[in-house]
Amino acid sequence: MEHKRRKIIMVDDINYCLQTVRGQLKKYYRIYPAQTVKDLYEMLETVEPELILLDIGIPVTDGFEIIKQLKDDTRYQHIPVIFLSGKSDKESITKGMSLGAIDFIVKPFRNTQLIECIENHLDPARYDALKPVIMAIDDNPSMLRSIKSMLSDEYKVYTLTEPLALNDALKKITPDLFILDCKMPEISGFDLVPTIRSVLRHKETPIMFLTTEGTLDYVHTALSLGSADFIVKPVEEEFLKQKVKAALTNYMTLRLTHYM
Repeated sequence: MEHKRRKIIMVDDINYCLQTVRGQLKKYYRIYPAQTVKDLYEMLETVEPELILLDIGIPVTDGFEIIKQLKDDTRYQHIPVIFLSGKSDKESITKGMSLGAIDFIVKPFRNTQLIECIENHLDPARYDALKPVIMAIDDNPSMLRSIKSMLSDEYKVYTLTEPLALNDALKKITPDLFILDCKMPEISGFDLVPTIRSVLRHKETPIMFLTTEGTLDYVHTALSLGSADFIVKPVEEEFLKQKVKAALTNYMTLRLTHYM
């Protein structure tokens, strides 16, 4: 395995957990253990980690508060954080991911599971391959370019100007989220939903509507089809990113809890 000297800080108030994981990973990484938030920040003064492994149940300042502090600090906000926690409830996983964690592993876990997770996120090529996939469908090429520009730094964005080509596209691409325009010349975004849901792996894939038609009838139709969100154009970049992140977090959380 490559990158044997990569630095990882692990934060857990239980020394046994620190030493166990350190023993599992020391062959591959340089592990710096911290039992308190004070230990963490003292370590960050001298160590530049590529990754932080963070427990939730830290006394006084829990893991959720710690990641908030890290993401609010320009010195550390770029450091990826993976939660290692005994908590397996949907609320904890959703909260952890929404606060900026790149992954959430439930204790107890297999040694190989943790190493694979770390490598997926530390290897840029593999991490890029793991970016969530978004398919945006709109008959307006300019709108699609705008969506791609706003989201492509965090997601793989595929665009489609011809909605009738969706079936062929789904044979090549497996989106984690669909963004559909409601009103298109050949077929409406609403009419595309049955096509998407007819594919077994997309029975629960989130669908968002992005449209100029913000009427109550349109909103009610979108909700009746089980849409994850309904956004009226024009849309600001930060607002769209928040909505996409929320929809994907809910979806990934459902998948995590389903396979536990």
